[in-house]
Amino acid sequence: MRTTVRLGVLLSIVLLLALALIRPIPAAHAGPQIGPLDLSGNINGAPYRIVVPQNWNGTLLVFARGYRDKADHPGEVDNRDADLAPAAALVPPLLAQGYALAGSAFKDNGWSVDDGIHDTKDLAVFFRENVAKPDHTILWAISFGDFVGFKSMEQFGGIYDGALCTCGEGSGATRLWDSGVPGFLAYDVIFGIPGSWGTVGEVSNDIDFETEVQPKLFAEVSNPANFPKFEFIRLVTGIPGQGLVPPAPPNFYPGWVFTDFFFLTEARAELQRRAGGAFVQNIDQNYSLTASERAYLSSLGLPGAVVDAWLAQMNARRNIEGTAAARNYVRHNTDYNGKIRKPVLTMHTIIDPLVVVANEAAYAELIAATSKEELLFQTYTTGSGHCAFTGPQLLTAVNAIDLWVRSGIRPTAASFPAALGFDTGFVPPPMPQP
Repeated sequence: MRTTVRLGVLLSIVLLLALALIRPIPAAHAGPQIGPLDLSGNINGAPYRIVVPQNWNGTLLVFARGYRDKADHPGEVDNRDADLAPAAALVPPLLAQGYALAGSAFKDNGWSVDDGIHDTKDLAVFFRENVAKPDHTILWAISFGDFVGFKSMEQFGGIYDGALCTCGEGSGATRLWDSGVPGFLAYDVIFGIPGSWGTVGEVSNDIDFETEVQPKLFAEVSNPANFPKFEFIRLVTGIPGQGLVPPAPPNFYPGWVFTDFFFLTEARAELQRRAGGAFVQNIDQNYSLTASERAYLSSLGLPGAVVDAWLAQMNARRNIEGTAAARNYVRHNTDYNGKIRKPVLTMHTIIDPLVVVANEAAYAELIAATSKEELLFQTYTTGSGHCAFTGPQLLTAVNAIDLWVRSGIRPTAASFPAALGFDTGFVPPPMPQP
């Protein structure tokens, strides 16, 4: 299983429902007719693709892709495709609605946040200077691309008129990476991390998930007796989020284990090499479970004494520190100041095992601290999984940010129907760790 970011976009019904969701196309772009147009090329080492429909409505959607594994082990090949949307099946309905689409593959795969920010901006400028000047330019980001989205809205208010950031890391990268320490530490306490993997605080720089990590995990999750142990790991990490009632939904396990541990091992190693050393820490963390979580684990046959012993071992190891230089590298471009200049719409599944929904609470708190609340709207779906949105949900969100940018009127709960799987009454819990 090649684990890049498995976005899990649920599009099996998109072609049926997308047509029902297509709103009346606004008046055509006032400039000269330029579509249909499909062009691709390379801007400063970053492959791109641009598609403009014949009935262009004047809005350009610039897509910032999710994480892509870097080909750094034998047999691996970098994916250098320039995606226009989270899934190819979304492109036809978006074009039918009149949107022009553009996407960059970035100069590099792996933790290429700085490249992503500038390559995406360069593509938007290229469109403006070589294709046509859009009436509105909206940055559409997903997963890893949300680092590009959140930071770009602080830096490039003159280029982007709004942003749609889906399943995003609103707490910033240093806090997000630190929040993964409890799960890796709990795994080490219960199952043990082989020496070839490195340590909880610093994995081996050349660790390969497929050949070293996945086989061990597969054997462990294949044993039904280990399910309560992985539920302990999930809960002590805050997955899917404190305040949400276990157990996890069907088909959630063991998928989240493989996805999360790819990032805890191979993806972290790739970033360690860029950063020049270890960057995660847990010195300010505290490991505990609620009474309801303990009761749930007890119902699975996990004795309270065992839970207490595991927590005690974890709390005795709150001594992991990253180097200042490496943490500063990670923090650059990925910890935000909240000074957004244009509308930002975020969307998150309530149960996200990789980037927990609590990230939305952290981002809302940051925006409130800068008194920019009127420029932020957050919505939630009942989906289970990282970026596990349906096609109709994604199209609804695109239309909502486009309408907000065009009209200046902020969306309301009515913009996100419950019939499509939105939960307008949901309030995200706080981030589980500092």
